[in-house]
Amino acid sequence: MQWETVIGLEIHVQLATKTKIFSGASTAFGAAPNTQACAVDLGLPGILPVVNEEAINMAVKFGLGIDAEINKVNVFERKNYFYPDLPKGYQTTQLEKPIVGAGHVDITLTDGSTKRIRIHHAHLEEDAGKSLHEDFHGMSGIDLNRAGTPLIEIVTEPDIRNAEEAVAFAKKLHSIVTTLGICDGEMSQGSMRFDVNVSVRPKGQKELGTRTETKNLNSFKFMEAAIFKEVERQIELIEDGGTVIQETRLYNGDTGEARSMRSKEEANDYRYFPCPDLLPVIIDDSRLEKLKAEMPEMPDAKKARFITDFGLSDYDAEILSADQATAHYFEATVSVSDDAKLSANWIMGELSKSLNQNGISITESPVSTNMLGGLIKRIKDNTISGKIAKEVFEVLWQGECSTADEVIEKKGLKQVTDTGAIEAMIDEVLASNAQQVENYRAAPEDKRGKMIGFFVGQCMKASKGKANPGMVNQILKQKLDG
Repeated sequence: MQWETVIGLEIHVQLATKTKIFSGASTAFGAAPNTQACAVDLGLPGILPVVNEEAINMAVKFGLGIDAEINKVNVFERKNYFYPDLPKGYQTTQLEKPIVGAGHVDITLTDGSTKRIRIHHAHLEEDAGKSLHEDFHGMSGIDLNRAGTPLIEIVTEPDIRNAEEAVAFAKKLHSIVTTLGICDGEMSQGSMRFDVNVSVRPKGQKELGTRTETKNLNSFKFMEAAIFKEVERQIELIEDGGTVIQETRLYNGDTGEARSMRSKEEANDYRYFPCPDLLPVIIDDSRLEKLKAEMPEMPDAKKARFITDFGLSDYDAEILSADQATAHYFEATVSVSDDAKLSANWIMGELSKSLNQNGISITESPVSTNMLGGLIKRIKDNTISGKIAKEVFEVLWQGECSTADEVIEKKGLKQVTDTGAIEAMIDEVLASNAQQVENYRAAPEDKRGKMIGFFVGQCMKASKGKANPGMVNQILKQKLDG
């Protein structure tokens, strides 16, 4: 039997406010446990919450960024459940009247096709604290620093059909919220967490299968692996005569293990009711117009501009516009190098490789845009070859010099472009390889293209990589074919 996978996502996005959604406590990451939880976050008797205006503004910007309806009247409710890291015994959230209504996000897949993923809604809520299960000798510790941190929870329609689409959507969403500046996007710190709802059904069936929810996935890699594992589990279970149970599951990215956590709750289990301490939040037209005027260029618009203004391919523009920091780095590099294509190649190639190997983001790159732009200029004016440029880049990365020119001068890497010197070197190579010369000249025309590579390699070796490759090719061909 052929099976179809149906996936919907719930994404918790921590908003980049300086203070919490209902209190003045700091949201800074990395503080000592329980040093950033005030009386409001602890739910002490007599406290009253006050809505953080900036959290409202950020939620509205997200709605504008996905072409969603903005609900002008939205209400906070209490979602009641007991858990040790939720000291109030309820979470203040939104249910009936969320701030962001229906919208959409368009994704591009690896085959170049596009797909629209519908957003059902996004609502504001407060984060819970964090349970710590290590180093407590069989007990759990509670850190309430995160309690009250403002979130938007984004809920998709069940439009996703496989792990590739899920990851493409997650990456696009990450691009949107970081471009808007409403989230720092640091997934390792919990700034974005994905809950994945997965079900399977026989291909062609309209009725949805029973779904499970795998919670708190904080990397694209883990989300992809968790989806593959859950789809495989459900299909195998059904084909063996079993039944999928609606439940909440966990996935451990380090071990690759998945397990059941608890049976899945329904909305009525939480006994939602309007929060008596908070009035409805009204979004008026003047606020909407002000926030629209503050909107940055969104990833799709930036991609289109990169194609039009810089002549980039669709693929290159997609990669370079997806992340706000990368887009800024690219444009700043181009302003120095005056070569968009070479800048794109170096950012997606050598720079990206070095960043990944060292586990750092582009904002932490030791090679600045001025450094990389200056390096590319020296490739363009034939001061250095592409091969030598990689040596220069490595020196810049290690912080030994501050400019490409300094590296080239200090290490004597300037490219040899003197025709006489290159001719003399080529003559020596040809004289030392008489048999290969004879073989080349005896070969048919269509075979010579590959054979000339041997001589180019010998010349570059003789020059220690400093000879201009274009000139070497040209002079070699003249001498071999003449």
